Amino acid sequence: MKTMAKNNSIADFVRKHPLGAGLFGLAIGAGVLAAFIRSGEKLDLNGRVVLLTGGSRGLGLELARQLARHGCRLILAARDEVELTRAAAELRMAGAVVRTVVCDLSKPEQIDRMTVEAPKIFGRVDILINDAGIISVGPIDSVHQSNFRDAMDVMFWGPVRTTLALLPHFLRSGDADIVNISSIGGKIAVPHLLPYSAAKFAMTGFSEGLQSELRDRGVHVLTVTPGLMRTGSHVNAEFTGNREEEYRWFALCATLPGVSMDVSRAAKQIVTALQRRDRELTLTVIAQAAIRFHGAFPGLMLQILELANSFLLPPPSRDAAVEKGRQLHSKQSRAFQTLTGLGNTAAASQNE
Repeated sequence: MKTMAKNNSIADFVRKHPLGAGLFGLAIGAGVLAAFIRSGEKLDLNGRVVLLTGGSRGLGLELARQLARHGCRLILAARDEVELTRAAAELRMAGAVVRTVVCDLSKPEQIDRMTVEAPKIFGRVDILINDAGIISVGPIDSVHQSNFRDAMDVMFWGPVRTTLALLPHFLRSGDADIVNISSIGGKIAVPHLLPYSAAKFAMTGFSEGLQSELRDRGVHVLTVTPGLMRTGSHVNAEFTGNREEEYRWFALCATLPGVSMDVSRAAKQIVTALQRRDRELTLTVIAQAAIRFHGAFPGLMLQILELANSFLLPPPSRDAAVEKGRQLHSKQSRAFQTLTGLGNTAAASQNE
């Protein structure tokens, strides 16, 4: 009833005040045009200060390399000091200006310290890239509540706490950017990756809502939804259930050309989207097609995922013992190790 009354009042206004309605229409058109013009602006990255979480390896390290080539000054954050030191040394050898902050995003007190220290290093932070992530692979039978808590701490609460802590700084500057690296798993719940998907769904919602609220206040938010990329992350992923079988399907998907995307190409596209101040970016043709198909035919997509779970993925197992991909890789046949060669090369080059 309220909706009908509202529609009637709008209709009455249009009939009684055609000039006002015309101005209202012009205002809407101007808003759309302004949004279009803003989307065409290109951000000059030279001299910008970037705080990049998860910057010591994988996609984060590749983004750091690309941003350094554009003249950005980098603050890399990660929980492993040895990996951070190694990544920073490589970047400095290539001429990058880099500082590091050790931070475990699952620990709020360390986030508090990082967000106080980071703006002091170069006097400000212009761009925040939330990239840190963890992956656990296994059937729901082998998953504990702790797996969901760990995933949410790193991939949802970590970015939320970091963003909220730096937001007053960004709003004062009136010219800042936030890049949130979500996942295809944050649009479509992938079987045997439920803790990861749950955290990425939350991250996607936070990022998209943030963009809606902050765009007109000078803070530009880019939500990145990658499909599978060859970052070498399969060696650091954790596996439960039928661990060797779980490792095989995940490593193949994260490695084979046509299924996974070269990490350097992915990073270039992300940097380009940042420069254009796009609102969203979905990487890989497969991810784009899957998201559109899921949006148009959600029930059918769920049936396809059910079939994949039943016939393609390993059978259920309650074995909650955990092994890293690196451990499981050594148990595979020589033929399999050859088949995943591109992924293993990526792992070496991406500090995994």
